[in-house]
Amino acid sequence: MKKEKQTIQLFEEKKVRSAWNETEEEWYFSVIDVVEVLTESPRPRKYWNALKTKLKNEGSELSQNLGQLKLLSEDGKYYKTDVANTEQIFRLIQSIPSPKAEPLKIWLAQIANERLNEMQNPEQTIDRALQAYLNLGYSQNWINQRLKSIEIRKELTDEWKRLGLREGYEFATLTDIITKEWSGKSIKEYKKLKDLKKESLRDNMTNTELILNMLAEASTKDISESVDPKNLEESKKVAKDGGKIAGDARKALEEKTGKKVITDLNAKDFLESKNKKI
Repeated sequence: MKKEKQTIQLFEEKKVRSAWNETEEEWYFSVIDVVEVLTESPRPRKYWNALKTKLKNEGSELSQNLGQLKLLSEDGKYYKTDVANTEQIFRLIQSIPSPKAEPLKIWLAQIANERLNEMQNPEQTIDRALQAYLNLGYSQNWINQRLKSIEIRKELTDEWKRLGLREGYEFATLTDIITKEWSGKSIKEYKKLKDLKKESLRDNMTNTELILNMLAEASTKDISESVDPKNLEESKKVAKDGGKIAGDARKALEEKTGKKVITDLNAKDFLESKNKKI
């Protein structure tokens, strides 16, 4: 299952880990989370394992046709988890007697309809992202910065696409150059500092880190539009120049405050802090 974007959906204040597959245009939901919602069992994984055996013995192919994704767990790590699309979840609901069955079906239908509306109206995507970050416990101030960073990143990647640069390796190469120039660390080094693996680096930046990263990417986009680089090598120089502008700002700020801007704080640290603020 490729190109999935993970998020947290809330059903009656219970978290349901979800992933949108862009290729298939399909939602996938954590089966364990859905089972927990339906059964309110303190051991939903054990319940699901027993149900899988029961369904198999009855000749049902539901559990055999499910996919798996690495989803974020409570301990901050990613583990392979059974996931099901909307149709499969509806079939699963039929196998579990629960007063939550009908409300859950309505909720699933709403989720699917919201996604279709988003595809027609991109502004709803931003609203959905905002709500997802709120659900995870991020502060409103941080969310405002993060949403702005998404807009600026999109403007930069649109500029790279205009130049004919390729998504994947070339985008990653340029992003690494920008990050190295402004932060003094490669993306790999930066993530290691924050003890991240597959988690998003930007989702684990402080407000100041986000602002400087935005300055670096916005500067790179503006310079690129001005000089109109002809190939990847020329774009690398632009990325370095754009990143350096934010790097100089970081150094000036550190000199004035006597504090390092680049921190080892990650989302788990600041979301568990008393004020839940970065």
